[in-house]
Amino acid sequence: MYNLESIVQRLEEQRYRITPSRLAVVTAALERSGHFSVHDILSQVPGVGRATVFRTMKLLSETGMLCRVLLEDGSLHYRVSRRQDHHHHLVCVSCGSVQELDACIDPEVLNDLARSTGYEIEGHWLEFFGRCAACRNDGA
Repeated sequence: MYNLESIVQRLEEQRYRITPSRLAVVTAALERSGHFSVHDILSQVPGVGRATVFRTMKLLSETGMLCRVLLEDGSLHYRVSRRQDHHHHLVCVSCGSVQELDACIDPEVLNDLARSTGYEIEGHWLEFFGRCAACRNDGA
């Protein structure tokens, strides 16, 4: 899992400037537990411009420091990455918990899809929705 020092170091290594506004957004994201929206971050950093927050969230996602999580209602949320590699999520439709998933689509499935559609697949994003064990047990 990332911390402030590791994120700043990684951004500097990739030659991104560490401005006070960018640092405020990173700090606000790290202070959140679980998943959060851009609007949650905006409310935490009132002195930072809206465009800066959106650009910083995009940068942190593209560099793998934040995960994008699509919730069942279609809203886009984020969470601090626990992993630095490509992964997917399990999202509980009852309590909203998000669990990182080790499994990924078989590369051969992606190759078949590319061949059958004529697309050159550059990436994918996959979320699974259901009820976690705790929510299923509460309902039993």
